[in-house]
Amino acid sequence: MGMTMTQKILAAHAGLDRVEPGQLIEADLDLVLGNDITAPVAIGEMDKFRKKGVFDNTKIALVPDHFVPAKDIKSAENCKCLREFAKRNRITNYFEVGEMGIEHALLPEKGLIAPGDAVIGADSHTCTYGALGAFSTGVGSTDMAAGMATGKAWFKVPSAIRFVLTGKPGKWVSGKDVILHIIGMIGVDGALYQSMEFTGPGVRELSMDDRFTISNMAIEAGGKNGIFPVDDLTIAYEKEHGAEPGTVYEADPDAEYTAEYTIDLSEILPTVAFPHLPGNARTFGDIPDIPIDQVVIGSCTNGRISDLRTAASILKGRHIAKGIRCIVIPATEKIYLEALKEGLLETFIEAGCVVSTPTCGPCLGGYMGILADGERCVSTTNRNFVGRMGAKTSEVYLASPATAAASAVEGKIADPTDY
Repeated sequence: MGMTMTQKILAAHAGLDRVEPGQLIEADLDLVLGNDITAPVAIGEMDKFRKKGVFDNTKIALVPDHFVPAKDIKSAENCKCLREFAKRNRITNYFEVGEMGIEHALLPEKGLIAPGDAVIGADSHTCTYGALGAFSTGVGSTDMAAGMATGKAWFKVPSAIRFVLTGKPGKWVSGKDVILHIIGMIGVDGALYQSMEFTGPGVRELSMDDRFTISNMAIEAGGKNGIFPVDDLTIAYEKEHGAEPGTVYEADPDAEYTAEYTIDLSEILPTVAFPHLPGNARTFGDIPDIPIDQVVIGSCTNGRISDLRTAASILKGRHIAKGIRCIVIPATEKIYLEALKEGLLETFIEAGCVVSTPTCGPCLGGYMGILADGERCVSTTNRNFVGRMGAKTSEVYLASPATAAASAVEGKIADPTDY
């Protein structure tokens, strides 16, 4: 029996000819990632190790992005911890305010992820990098500490689910709609500790930003990772961002999958995940008039330049509804500057939005958009659990940038195909 893409990458990094689902392996790592919430805990754990220092100062990335610019004293102390650790260990990939961004948008932009890499990050959405044909997955802070010290991590080899994509998505349908559709179909535990492997002719109809979004939310279906095959679009993206060529792995024709789904992208409609699970997916026609209080356009899921362009195309020449707060957060400084040069920021501000420096901020209820009791938010983020963005009685509706922008204009959850 053959191996899947993920299994081939793990076998190579464990120095083995082949691996089987459920097998425990120790794999070499190409990159270890931490942020201002998780890395201070990992650094504290490293202090307990007899081994001092890191395994390779070029293979660790530290990105303060959750509560930055520091929202309070505790946040400032966490960032100081990262700053001093990075200086002490001469970490080359440390990105402070002014050159930082949301980690899962920033690292591919910096060319730090190559096809075939094995990456761990002390953040559950580290699975984003599967869009580049890498194995990447979230871990706890203790595993991050071990990874920084040794350059290795233990894994149980995951089984896999194959998603065969066909067709071409409609005008206002993006990667966010695709992954919300999939999670709605299989459930939030439908891929529990499995690799979600995307293939088929429909892949070429998805932009890199679409693929990043889909891989990013694999964890919301319980997946260990999400991964796409490497094609010409992947290679062009990597060349543009100065990444190493890496190693391209393809699933064997006789690879074994626990399940296989065929999804016609042309049949997917703009999709909204209702509270309080990403799997509570609905499409328009099944969505009543629901007034909202706030819209957030940004995050590691949908803060890239194509997302901002989409939102701006709907907001251009329009104004958000009276009483609505619309917060736009470019995912990196480079994206912020590009949006500025293209006039997108002017469009947002003229429409009544506010534009933030790159930060995770409201996604996790950190700051820059906390919800009060009973408030509703349409958000391009990735989670809508109880209390995720503020008060426990608040509600978060997950949607694409197009749906979010249309909702801001109408003051209720709105169908972008009306625009």
